[in-house]
Amino acid sequence: MKPSATLNASLPTAIAGLSERTVKAGLLVLLILAVGLAFVAKGYQLFQATMVVAYAIALVGLNMLTGYNGQISLGHGAFFALGAYVTGILMEHAAVPYWATLPTAAVVCLLVGYLFGRPALKLEGLYLALATFALGVAMPQLLKYKHLEAWTGGVQGIVLMKPDAPWGLPLTQDQWLYLFALAVAVVMFWIAHNLLQSGTGRAMRAIRDHAMAAEAMGVDNRHYKSMTFGVSAAYTGVGGALSAIAVQFVSPDSFTLFLSISLLVGIVVGGVGTLWGALYGAIFIMFVPNLAEKVSKAAPWAVYGVVLILLMFVMPGGVVGLLRKLQAWRAARSH
Repeated sequence: MKPSATLNASLPTAIAGLSERTVKAGLLVLLILAVGLAFVAKGYQLFQATMVVAYAIALVGLNMLTGYNGQISLGHGAFFALGAYVTGILMEHAAVPYWATLPTAAVVCLLVGYLFGRPALKLEGLYLALATFALGVAMPQLLKYKHLEAWTGGVQGIVLMKPDAPWGLPLTQDQWLYLFALAVAVVMFWIAHNLLQSGTGRAMRAIRDHAMAAEAMGVDNRHYKSMTFGVSAAYTGVGGALSAIAVQFVSPDSFTLFLSISLLVGIVVGGVGTLWGALYGAIFIMFVPNLAEKVSKAAPWAVYGVVLILLMFVMPGGVVGLLRKLQAWRAARSH
């Protein structure tokens, strides 16, 4: 047998062995480091970390839809904007506590996503992508609509106040908001993990792999595709709500089509169909465009194009796919 064949045959076993031994310990170490960051980083660095967490939650939602269910969306920035505006409107006009706006944003986005996803069932592939693209283009204009200005603030947007740490905790506003976002992310990732490991997650993947075969096995394609769209929108809405609290401002121009494309690029960079790839994708979204903008205002688009082309050839599985291959290769070498 060729060495390459031996390595390929040992990949699944190596990956499974590594995951059983190291995943829980690795996640615990990652969580400890993430919490420790609140006491090391300061000011703008903590703001960036909070935004990474917000983007990661949104990417988990989009990955459920695209990576696990096979539906392509080019307009998830609309749900990010909707979640942000639900939080902004509730905090500004109804004096709702910031933490209470998150479940409200999730429910609103879930309903809107389900209602959008239900008729979109008739569309697949590029046609669905174009429908969601239209949603992403239309959302900023809807937020500027004159009859909604009393609530949305029109082009002026809504200014929010950053929350103080509760219960007299000796934390700055930035520290508390980062830790709060981190706690929300832990809960959201846990829910997503359990969902994807359940019968619902298996039904989602079955539809992605072969919709006709899934339906023949008794899977209700219409129900699962609509609910996946709704849950995906809910996750993206929670990410948008957290970003609104962190930025302390929402306006239509903050949620352009570039945001929707950035989210799609994020799941490709992290790894399509992987839960933890959202973390790598969120880091990419947060830092790469900022670095590229220092070169030129048009540079982020060029960077995204180059990265996507390179990924198709070098890392088709994204960062997580590459790490899995490296881990499996090392495990196979040690045997």
